[in-house]
Amino acid sequence: MSSFKDRENAFENKFAHDAEMQFKAEARRNKLLGLWAAELLGKSGDDASAYAQEVIKADFEEAGDEDVYRKLAGDLGTKADEATIRAKMVEKLSEAKAQLIDEA
Repeated sequence: MSSFKDRENAFENKFAHDAEMQFKAEARRNKLLGLWAAELLGKSGDDASAYAQEVIKADFEEAGDEDVYRKLAGDLGTKADEATIRAKMVEKLSEAKAQLIDEA
């Protein structure tokens, strides 16, 4: 019976770890997106970092990525279209995951 409990604990631990890593990757993606958008908006230094934090906070408005997309689309206006923003979201998520793996 203990082997079933061990297996159950292992699955629970893996699920918790995977959820934590996904959260970290999305937060890092949002920071990278914020820095990318800040550059398009002509921000640098502390202003760019502050803007990246705004993008990170925008992700807590609702579940999913639409809140981040709306923030970026609203702020960037004609500087980036929907396809560009969504492609950057995918690109920056891959970059964030790679960074997390490199740190591990």
